[in-house]
Amino acid sequence: MIRIAERFQVSHFLVFYLIHSLQFGVGVLGYQRIVAEKSGNDAWIAVILAGFIVHISLWMIYRTLRHSNGNIITLHKEVLGKWVGGFFSLILALYFGFGAITVLRTYIEIVEVWMFPDLNVWIFSIFFLLLVFYIISGGFRVVAGISFFGIVLPMYLLFTFLFPIQFSDFSNLLPIFNHSVKDIAISTKHMSLTIIGFEALLVFYPFIKNIEKSKKWAHLAVVFSTFIYTLVIIISLIYFSEEQLQKNVWATLTIWKIVEFPFVERFEYIGIANWCLIILPNVCLSLWCASRCLKDAFKFNQKYTLVVILLIALLTNTLSKTREQISLLNDVVGEVGFYIIVGYIPFMFVVTWISRKVKENKA
Repeated sequence: MIRIAERFQVSHFLVFYLIHSLQFGVGVLGYQRIVAEKSGNDAWIAVILAGFIVHISLWMIYRTLRHSNGNIITLHKEVLGKWVGGFFSLILALYFGFGAITVLRTYIEIVEVWMFPDLNVWIFSIFFLLLVFYIISGGFRVVAGISFFGIVLPMYLLFTFLFPIQFSDFSNLLPIFNHSVKDIAISTKHMSLTIIGFEALLVFYPFIKNIEKSKKWAHLAVVFSTFIYTLVIIISLIYFSEEQLQKNVWATLTIWKIVEFPFVERFEYIGIANWCLIILPNVCLSLWCASRCLKDAFKFNQKYTLVVILLIALLTNTLSKTREQISLLNDVVGEVGFYIIVGYIPFMFVVTWISRKVKENKA
């Protein structure tokens, strides 16, 4: 059983920032090429479908945890037993840990390619992860606060996506629905790495003060994330031709190259630098979830566990040097995230429902 004192909990409306900050990371800088690979000008449909699937998953998470004595870790023990439940908890901890590593390493790669080719990955990772350790050591409320500022401060970047409209061709979106259901389904799957993160609710669920009121904010966060991703991919589709889009690894950064102000010419530098504020809460919350899973499952000290995870993250970031290695890391995390959404969450929903029905019949 996990009972969190009220002084450690956060207000229900902060769930909006917690979920959106996890869904909105480095993926938005280059997801367009991957999603549009199969569905072309219908890629925006895949983005909306992915958002709809997330809403269903969120509903399942709330239904699964509403009668639990804590979070998903305690539910693992209660429903699956000590050993099987412990195994699932370990997998979940690894998933959150490598999710954070993937986000950080992908961001570092972007900084290397677009700004500083001779960047020392080792030094950058050390300073970034020291900041992450400092934030997480302050507790979950501090992590939630960073998630709030990580959304509010860089919000102005949304307006920069309007610049390409004057050079765009809306006929690129036509004809609509000219791709098969299979192609759109594959594109929806490819959105998994970009839109995952909301499943952290499984871990920080006991830290929310008013669970019922938080449901609205959780779904609003998904609506907001889906809206932004849909807007960005539509702008990308009307600005680029399909052939051009497939040649742009980071389409969003290419779009930023046309943004000009009287006081700055290379706006993509500002965008990339500001994106550090966006990925910081993403990494912090993911690593907090990883260390919390191990604490709740195996009674490890969370601070010591966090240090070990940070050392693994530092080592992985340093060893991942080539584009192929970083792409493999992204593909693996995206694939696991997809199966967590379509497999693990429905599985826990059904198993928990059956377990409760059995107990009610016995009673």
